[in-house]
Amino acid sequence: MQQHIFNSMRSLNMVDGCKGTQLCAINPSVSGGAAAGTGVGEKFFQHLQEHLRVNSIRSKSHRHNQSFSQSNNASTSVLKEALSVYGLPQTDFIEPIIDPCLKFVDNVEILADLYRKLEKCPQFDRSGVYLEQCSIFGGLPEPKLFRRCLRSARQHATDVHSKVVLSSWLRFERREDALFGVSAMDCCRRSMECPKSSLISGYYPESSNDPCSCPRGIDRDEEIKSDVETQECSISSSHDHDMDDDDFDIWFCIGDDEIKCNRFKFASLSRPFKAMLYGGFTESRRERIYFSQNGISAEAMRAAELFSRTKRVDSFDPNIVLELLSLSNRFCCDGMKSSCDAYLASMVNEMDNAMILIEYGLEEGAYLLVAACLQVILRELPNSLQNPNVVKLFCSSEARERFARVGHASFLLYNFLSQVSIQEDMKSNTTAMLLERKGECATENWQRQLTFHQLGCVMLERKEYKDAEKWFEEAVNLGHVYSLVGVARAKYKRGHKFKAYKLLNSLISDYTPTGWMYQERSLYSSGKEKMMDLNTATELDPTLSYPYKYRAVIMAKEDKLGTAISEINKIIGFKVSPDCLELRAWLLISLEDYEGALRDIRALLTLDPNYMMFHGKLHGDQLVELLCRHVQQWSQADCWMQLYDRWSSVDDVGSLAVVHQMLANDPGKSLLRFRQSLLLLRLNCHKAAMRSLRMARNHAMCENERLVYEGWVLYDTGYRAEAIAKAEESIAIQRSFEAFFLKAYVLSETTTDPKSSFYVIELLEEALRCPSDGLRKGQALSNLASIYVDVDKLDHAVDCYMNALNIKHTRAHQGLARVYHLKNQRKAAYDEMTKLIEKVQYNASAYEKRSEYCDREMAKSDLGMATQLDPLRTYPYRYRAAVYMDDHKEAEAIAELTKAIAFKLDIQLLHLRAAFHDSMGDVTSTHRDCEAALCLDPNHAETVELYRKAQERAHEQDQNGQREK
Repeated sequence: MQQHIFNSMRSLNMVDGCKGTQLCAINPSVSGGAAAGTGVGEKFFQHLQEHLRVNSIRSKSHRHNQSFSQSNNASTSVLKEALSVYGLPQTDFIEPIIDPCLKFVDNVEILADLYRKLEKCPQFDRSGVYLEQCSIFGGLPEPKLFRRCLRSARQHATDVHSKVVLSSWLRFERREDALFGVSAMDCCRRSMECPKSSLISGYYPESSNDPCSCPRGIDRDEEIKSDVETQECSISSSHDHDMDDDDFDIWFCIGDDEIKCNRFKFASLSRPFKAMLYGGFTESRRERIYFSQNGISAEAMRAAELFSRTKRVDSFDPNIVLELLSLSNRFCCDGMKSSCDAYLASMVNEMDNAMILIEYGLEEGAYLLVAACLQVILRELPNSLQNPNVVKLFCSSEARERFARVGHASFLLYNFLSQVSIQEDMKSNTTAMLLERKGECATENWQRQLTFHQLGCVMLERKEYKDAEKWFEEAVNLGHVYSLVGVARAKYKRGHKFKAYKLLNSLISDYTPTGWMYQERSLYSSGKEKMMDLNTATELDPTLSYPYKYRAVIMAKEDKLGTAISEINKIIGFKVSPDCLELRAWLLISLEDYEGALRDIRALLTLDPNYMMFHGKLHGDQLVELLCRHVQQWSQADCWMQLYDRWSSVDDVGSLAVVHQMLANDPGKSLLRFRQSLLLLRLNCHKAAMRSLRMARNHAMCENERLVYEGWVLYDTGYRAEAIAKAEESIAIQRSFEAFFLKAYVLSETTTDPKSSFYVIELLEEALRCPSDGLRKGQALSNLASIYVDVDKLDHAVDCYMNALNIKHTRAHQGLARVYHLKNQRKAAYDEMTKLIEKVQYNASAYEKRSEYCDREMAKSDLGMATQLDPLRTYPYRYRAAVYMDDHKEAEAIAELTKAIAFKLDIQLLHLRAAFHDSMGDVTSTHRDCEAALCLDPNHAETVELYRKAQERAHEQDQNGQREK
């Protein structure tokens, strides 16, 4: 059995490769990467599997300390054997990935161009420009920008095809397929994503944000049945009373059946029928027309006759309607075809009939029917891509041509499909074929750049280096400079290291250098030159993880494990990722700090539950089990105490690890899943946070709790009004802390008027009257105090902050300092922030905030520390730039902001730089920065005003110049 498990793991590794970035190398004494899974390595993993099996059995029969002591020595020997076989992490296995997205040397200019394009383009073309924005924002670490542009693209869509794809994409972004009890075709109460609204053609940007008006709470089948019965009644009545036998003047003979018709009404179905019945054909002089050779049944012909009088098809059997659709195509009956198309489209509501009907739709050119079937398939993503029939439907060139003939082959469609496939399995044949189809649909330059670059990334992952180089070069020829990185990487993999180095050297010489350029060049150099490139990369872009990882691995090789851990801690302090956590865990195992290693692996598995350790050989859960035998385990009560301590000290990674352990004991606890999502959001791990929220919703024990979690999902994906509605639904069922807190939180983010602030205060007070734990009540008290400060009730705010501190909500020190500052108690504010710095583990924000309560020199010191701990915080750069401007050092001020903008596109940074350029009279740079900022947020009031004034001044200067001429 154990050999079977191992063979399964080995087989998986050979087919799919290693999951995640690999950090554990083979023993240096073993030559070549191919030997990683053979010989000693195989024996070790067989031993490891046997050890886990035996000790799992043992732990069931011996509890607590007895079990712990019995397995301790065995665990130690296995861990030591792992280190002896696989050694410390090696640099060959931490190579940075090439981002499969559009990436530019000058992002600011690109954003400014997009904004100008959006302002100038006709309203009917705006959807396409928003889609281009999506392609840019897809490579940024802020998913809300991408989702906002996706909503804007849907809002301005004009045709049914675009609406279907974009609505499905919006649904996919929330991954509603992962929610229990939610059907793909369920209406989500938003017109923008309603499956029925998507099938209505036309340009309705104003109404797309409205709540959906489609009927809910009525069973779909019953609704259709009722409509059909009503129609049958009306048709029967019309047939019996509105016409008599004298009105029927021709008969269509099909076999032994004769279908009586009205010549004029039947001729009105199409020009071919009119020509046949009134033109120079023999049928125009006959009362009986023989129609048996036209492939239509007598029942369908009766239906066609009835349609000629009623203009409706909804009383017919679907098979009859399909025959009518075929008849309509053969005889150009546009009105009847449109009715058949619409009726069949209304019947598509699940995957099985979608897969059947789409074939009819493609064959008969039924635009709406294909759209409806397409919608079902797309709303079932990513699961539908596991269906071989779906893959066959989309992936071949012939399939794309079939969709094109009916108006449903587009870059938009294949862009969505390929993005989903890349996320699921970049190396799959499906991904490669979808990208090829996307390239065939690409019409604009940016579309081809994106497609060819992604094809290069896929081929690189598949180790098809020659093809990868070809596709990357295609993207470069179209102007995508970042693809040169792919060209160099492919050359390097093919053994042309010097050519790769030379290419990156030219790139750095020809363009304004960026961090990723130096990072990439470091791959093709060695020694001091390599370290210099990595240090320059970190200086230009401190968010790149590879330089930290490489330096840490080199330090570990030199037996400087403590220094190596300090190096990797630098990036984990502000950017948590599975690969960095794995590296730190491996280093901690080397130091025999098993508790620290277990913490990191638990946090890692929260980010990526399927992460594979040991060069892709061992699932993280199995290593957790191994380490657990070397670390004393806590009871659930102990875990709650540990969680309080870590939450209080703002140790988010430690808190994640505790929650992971608690969920191992109680996997269905939705409250813990929700806590997990809050921690992940604080760490900017949005994808993992959304997964935790969905699991919290799925495991909710009651309806009101489920509604709250659905509300948070909606809020985090940009639907604030809908989130408030969910909170209100929950409160109507049962008053609870979380429902009131959700509503208060969203309202405070949505409106700023004083009346709304007082209402938020009422909601938070209601929340605090409901049962909850100290962790959440501390947050609510802190939020309440913040609102009190906004409405100038400072004494009330102090009381709330003090109460929050009494239940270990340490962040309340920051709010209390703000109150002291507003009371002109600057020293007390500074001391309060000092207390916070001493208590919390990750304290960049505390240093940043304390800088507001001290003199300039101390502020510079605190802000320097804040930047060192977290270079993503923008306030320190803005402060230093403002100081430079006060000292009339304009160039230094601009440089300080430019340094941060190079790796973080932030609207505040762009706005401030635009204001500085404006004060210096640099009109062109002012316009560029304003336009880039407005591309990020078109409603940023201060930038809108600055841009308007700058444009007016530029217009005046132009007029004055013309007068002088």
